[in-house]
Amino acid sequence: MLNRDTSAINKNKLITRRMFILSAAKLVVFAGIFGRLFSLQISENKKYSFLSDKNRLREWKLPPKRGIFEDYFGNIIADNNQVFQLHVIPEEVNDFNYLIVRLKNIIKLENKEIRKIYNKKKKQLPWQTIIISENLSWEEFSKLNLFLHELSGVKPVFSVARKYPLEKNFTHVLGYVAEASAKDIQNFPFIKENYVPGLRVGKTGLEKSLEEELIGGAGIQRYEVNAHGKRIKQIDRLEGTQGKNFRTTIDKDVQIYAQKLLEGKSGSINVMDIYTGDIIAMASSPSFDPNQFVHGINIKEWKKINDDPMKPLINKSISGLYSPGSTIKPLVALSALENNVISPKFLYKCEGDMELYGQKYHCWKKKGHGYMSLRNAIKQSCDVYFYEVARRLGVDRLSVTAKKYGFGQKLLGNYFLEEKVGVVPSTKWKLKNIGRGWVLGETLITGIGQGYIQSTPMELCLMMAQMANGGFKIKPRIIDDNTISYEEIKSNIDLQLNKIESELANNKEEKKIEEQANDKESLLGSPESPQLTSLFRNPENVKFVNEAMYAVSNEIMGTAYASRYEKKKYQYAGKTGTSQVKKITEEQRELEIDTKDIPYEERDHALFVAFAPYKNPRYATSILIEHGGSGGKVAAPIAKKLIKLIIDRHQLREKIRKERKVII
Repeated sequence: MLNRDTSAINKNKLITRRMFILSAAKLVVFAGIFGRLFSLQISENKKYSFLSDKNRLREWKLPPKRGIFEDYFGNIIADNNQVFQLHVIPEEVNDFNYLIVRLKNIIKLENKEIRKIYNKKKKQLPWQTIIISENLSWEEFSKLNLFLHELSGVKPVFSVARKYPLEKNFTHVLGYVAEASAKDIQNFPFIKENYVPGLRVGKTGLEKSLEEELIGGAGIQRYEVNAHGKRIKQIDRLEGTQGKNFRTTIDKDVQIYAQKLLEGKSGSINVMDIYTGDIIAMASSPSFDPNQFVHGINIKEWKKINDDPMKPLINKSISGLYSPGSTIKPLVALSALENNVISPKFLYKCEGDMELYGQKYHCWKKKGHGYMSLRNAIKQSCDVYFYEVARRLGVDRLSVTAKKYGFGQKLLGNYFLEEKVGVVPSTKWKLKNIGRGWVLGETLITGIGQGYIQSTPMELCLMMAQMANGGFKIKPRIIDDNTISYEEIKSNIDLQLNKIESELANNKEEKKIEEQANDKESLLGSPESPQLTSLFRNPENVKFVNEAMYAVSNEIMGTAYASRYEKKKYQYAGKTGTSQVKKITEEQRELEIDTKDIPYEERDHALFVAFAPYKNPRYATSILIEHGGSGGKVAAPIAKKLIKLIIDRHQLREKIRKERKVII
């Protein structure tokens, strides 16, 4: 009996213990459930609300809208265009192969494009966007949206793309845009901050140098989507900011005409305001259509551009280095006058060549020019005369003058990262760069723009502009930021020249005249006036050289006389140049081979520099035609056509300038 009672008691205890354990377990489970519910509903409410919204809402980063470029008259030369794109995020795709098959049927993808898509997928991370198409038609975009519920991971996107309405005419001024590379994103925080798949950034020219201001700010667009990711309605849209717009100093009509004059040729044309430094035209040929790069250029077209022997990718105006040839002779003459090496009346006989230490240095005129004065030597471009002038002057003094007038320095380096610097040789330069001493014969050929000396066409244009304005330093500019006043610059130049000329007329001592010519404070007027730097010692020397260049284009025997204008309105002063590419042998010299019979790549470059109009000049120009032959026969006729248009458009430009009330 006792055992039975004991057994019952033990059984009761066991049941009670089990009930306790079960109850405790229930309490733990319920406590856990309650705690989890509390965590979900209260503690992590924001987190799961966000995740819920993330499933329900989709956020798209809108591409930033680039600033536009205008010419001086407000004509748009680089704009933006709305485009339709197709993006895919592989991570959100259930079956990538199936998706590609469906897209192939919907938007007619070619096998070549499909291979590119798979190659991109291999190189990218799963969550990175693949751009399937960058420029869908409206029909394709609409059709795609109809099937969107079947296409997981697919995003039709409204985007903006660069548009160059004038195509190849402004390529070397503006540059072009292309897809931002990993290097671009890594190196430039402003690109990384505004990056969206397919973002285009500047690669060359103004597009590249002004990228930070042009790019603008990305916007955001939020949509509510269904379980398939299809957009139901737009929830929010935060507009981005447009990049800064820029107005250039370029005249669209002059630029287009300059490019037309270069058609079929390889070369450069530059036009500059001689007082403000405004670049009116900067043409380089051959060119290419930058619109090809906007949506990605195909390999065939890229190879065609890249392999072209005339090098269309190079901006020849600022990146091409050439021997200046005889266009340097006015500067050599000016340097010799300024250094009192010769006088304007200095005579020298040209017999067709000059011999120095057993080496002959030939003139372009086989039988020689006879006795030449400085004016006639410039007018007829006598090489022998300038050999002698250079011999007396020396390369070091010529180097100083050349640098004063703009050689050997970056002129637009802040805007064109690809700009090159001309070579201005001197005795120290040769020792440092070549490791050998200078020889006298090298001075002779430097005096006619051959040998080591090299310049860009823009440097030649600046040289001519600074001579034309009377010998005052100007800074070239291509972005019109309303900081230049033509009236003040011109009036201060006139004031300075009048005071110096007054002293000359009164027969003051030359030393005193030179001191006053360089005394800016006494000559520039009020302290608020632009601080002009004179490049001369005696302004009469600049005047003399300019008048000799007038003879080049307007007097019989002048090397550009065939390209003259009878009407004074269009008359200009200039200097022809023929730059040797390959040394002429004695045999070739005797045979007098015609240019057309010489292989293209061995022909001389044709050059011409000028300022216009001759009376009250305002514009300077430089023309270079690669392997064109004679500067007088090829480059000068181009300048003649261009100068007429520039002068005809002058009043229009002045009207705009006055309307805009440009002040310093």
